[in-house]
Amino acid sequence: MSPSPETGASLNAARRARDLDRLADRPDVDLLVAGGGVTGAGIALDAASRGLRVVLAEKHDLAFGTSRWSSKLVHGGLRYLAAGQVGIARESARERHILLSRTAPHLVRALPMLLPLHPQTGALQAAFTRTGLLLGDVLRLSAGTPGARLPPSRRVSRARALELAPQLRPDGLRGGQLSYDGQLVDDARLVVALARTAAARGATVLTRCAVEEADGGGALLRDRLSGAALRVRARAVVNATGVWAAGLAPDVRLRPSRGSHLVLPGRLFPGLRAALTLPVPGHRARFALVLPQLDGGVYVGLTDEPVAGPVPDVPEPTEDDIAFLLETVGRALRTPPGRADVAGAFAGLRPLLDTGPGASADLSRRHAVLTSPEGVVTVVGGKLTTYRRMAQDAVDTAVARARLRAGPCRTRALPLVGAASPAELRRIRAPRRLVARYGAEAPAVLAEARGRPCLLEPLAAGVTGAELRWAVRHEGALEAADLLERRTRAALVAEDAAALDAAAREALAEGARAEAAGRSRRPPRGAG
Repeated sequence: MSPSPETGASLNAARRARDLDRLADRPDVDLLVAGGGVTGAGIALDAASRGLRVVLAEKHDLAFGTSRWSSKLVHGGLRYLAAGQVGIARESARERHILLSRTAPHLVRALPMLLPLHPQTGALQAAFTRTGLLLGDVLRLSAGTPGARLPPSRRVSRARALELAPQLRPDGLRGGQLSYDGQLVDDARLVVALARTAAARGATVLTRCAVEEADGGGALLRDRLSGAALRVRARAVVNATGVWAAGLAPDVRLRPSRGSHLVLPGRLFPGLRAALTLPVPGHRARFALVLPQLDGGVYVGLTDEPVAGPVPDVPEPTEDDIAFLLETVGRALRTPPGRADVAGAFAGLRPLLDTGPGASADLSRRHAVLTSPEGVVTVVGGKLTTYRRMAQDAVDTAVARARLRAGPCRTRALPLVGAASPAELRRIRAPRRLVARYGAEAPAVLAEARGRPCLLEPLAAGVTGAELRWAVRHEGALEAADLLERRTRAALVAEDAAALDAAAREALAEGARAEAAGRSRRPPRGAG
């Protein structure tokens, strides 16, 4: 038997059309989720796995907002420990363990992280961060993560630090502190996997479908492709729109914070075998990160700047953000990168709850679940690592408020599509790059090229035509931007996006032709 995606997990234009028709015929649901980021997709999966009839509506595309602009770390949170937020760090360690061991072991890998000890990192700060790392080890063990999966932290010599990161400035370097955390191969892939797993359990996932009005009894949906409106009656409505939450819950007060990253070419960091954690001068609990990626590039982040005024659909890093990151990272390197070395940049907005005066960097990252006077349940705050717990708390609140008949939360032990143990993943006969991105579904991606070997040739950023075809047929990609910006991340570098554009459009056209052929073979609705 040829490999295929998990039953019911395929999202595509044809399924979207069928789902909209069914929803028009049966507009009564248990739970409506607004927002298709990691939290909204997590909520849809949590609710569907409890036996509820669920609709997820997203105005744009899966992972369109903040969820694709993260550092792609699944982390216990050295920063939170340094700030004394032990509770958040403990929750992060537990959720990291669930992702590593059960939910998405195919998408998360152990990442060595080196904090170099240069003169600007004095003995007091070195002792402070070492204490934080040791506490992180305690939280890792308490979460059940074995040292074989995430090794314990340790002090390393100057020679070892330079082996791990040859680009480090050697003068004054007295060694480093080495720890391990989790790294996602791609944050947008996690969101897509969550949505597809929810769909496999019966959730209706609708992208390009805006929630224009909502209260505790339902919402008005607008199909942004056809313009048609649809009134959905829901026993509970959950607002998971992140920094745009006030659009559905005006009483929610947020203070968005911009986190910016740079994309640098890997040639600037030859031999880099660990991420770098670099203290920001003058800030005990802030760090800049140098994060090697599986595609060979390097991300440098991240800022924490307050954002005032209207929230843009796609935030942009400022030149001040870029200069700050280059300067902070450059202090630790032999050859500091310059502005001309920046191949791309991206920024995301954190939906931080406004808890009063103070810098946005000092606001708590703990999530909150709020209920508006109109009955809309809103979840804000939090971070990518703790999405599952945020979803659980939001669904618990909605179930209790609407008195829904639902089973207990099941997501602690529920694997996402493609999940498999490390041993199983090693046995899969497919290129390692595909296994890292698709897990157990990698052979099915390869099968998209059956009889067409040209679809396995890398086009740009390692992406193949088979992956583009798979994304159209099974991952809900409806437009070229979906393919270039989210199913792949080619758009992070303009040249890569340009090189892939024609292939992306051909994959979409091929999908449209297949859908039209399928429609011509199906009897009209209502035909016997």
